[in-house]
Amino acid sequence: MNDDKLDALWTPLHCLSVLHEQGSFTAAAERLRISKAAMSQRISELERAAGVALVRRTTRSVRLTEAGEQLVQGTRHAFEQIASGFASVRDRADMPRGLIRLTAPVAFARQHLVAVLPDFLRRHPEVRVELDMSDHLRPLAQEGFDLAVRHTANPPETHVAWSLARTRTLLVASRAYLRRAGTPRAPEELSTHQCLPYPRPQPVATWSFARRGDAVAQERVTVPVRGPLAANNSEALRDAALAGLGMALLPDFSAQSALQSGRLVELLPDWQPAGVFGDQLFALRPYSPHVPRAVSALVGHLREAFAAGFEPAAAPR
Repeated sequence: MNDDKLDALWTPLHCLSVLHEQGSFTAAAERLRISKAAMSQRISELERAAGVALVRRTTRSVRLTEAGEQLVQGTRHAFEQIASGFASVRDRADMPRGLIRLTAPVAFARQHLVAVLPDFLRRHPEVRVELDMSDHLRPLAQEGFDLAVRHTANPPETHVAWSLARTRTLLVASRAYLRRAGTPRAPEELSTHQCLPYPRPQPVATWSFARRGDAVAQERVTVPVRGPLAANNSEALRDAALAGLGMALLPDFSAQSALQSGRLVELLPDWQPAGVFGDQLFALRPYSPHVPRAVSALVGHLREAFAAGFEPAAAPR
């Protein structure tokens, strides 16, 4: 094959690599911002040039053949070097620029993240942010995200992690509920209250607590709980607690405004809920030798914006 024909195959080769990552023609076409028909045509061009089938198509899925897998693995490093080299050259510009694809949990994004993005975008007019709000843990590289905000205690070792803020999990209820049902003085009393759990894969919902300040967690209490509603979103649990349906465990960033206004009350302040939410917010991205300047600038902005954490101010009496 002469050089001219080989040069013409760079785009189809890249399309095959993206198809391998995304697992479908539709997703790959969306990632590359081309039509599905154009995506299919470029793969067909590559197969004609190679003389072998590279993709096995079915009505439900797309899988690479052995030859396709071999071709993707053989060209992966070259495309990674191209992407890294281009990013390095682009970042020689005087200001951050380009698109940042960012994913974050729904409650945190709605209540806090969206509020701090306008200032960042005003400072960096050549940067655009595409925000995906989801409580599902999306694979960053496969989905094409540049950065993720994660609420966790243990960020993955395969990723670069920047700590944004420490967080606490709080037990809260509305004043109306407490007037009706009473205020618990110990974790064991929660078994007689209406509780609003975050769904877990276990037959009976339980909440665990450890004494605050107990470094070795020697005193730990686990209580079975039940109530009229369970939800896998802290914002939904907060709103249910505000409506007086029962008590909820919430991360401090979800409870902060309601505690400050006095609409919710923190309960059992001497006990730390365990095993519900993470204790830190991190900005994560898959490890790479080069971090785009726009991503670095956004991480710095988020660290500055959330450095004070989410400890609520004293509620009005």
